[in-house]
Amino acid sequence: MDHFDTFQQRIYQILAAIPCGKVTTYGDIARLAGSPRAARQVGGVLRRLPEGSKLPWHRVINRSGEISLTGDDLDRQRHALLQEGVDVSPEGKVMLSLYRWQG
Repeated sequence: MDHFDTFQQRIYQILAAIPCGKVTTYGDIARLAGSPRAARQVGGVLRRLPEGSKLPWHRVINRSGEISLTGDDLDRQRHALLQEGVDVSPEGKVMLSLYRWQG
């Protein structure tokens, strides 16, 4: 098994552990997966999640506390977070001090 496979599996495990009603950052996931500088790679793994995946991808936002996606994807992620009780501004901003989960 190469490094990428194990890194991807760790990301999946961390993603599955994020509690409902909480968010974490791409960087937090990279750190928890043992590669603190791999925040961009975390985003890549999330973009490639299989269709219909039940993993809570929508609980991952950027280090500024904002949804990184745009357009319909931003709306979809914002709606999913609102459904879980996370307060998200119309622009996609979340108060990390209130909702952040750091594993």
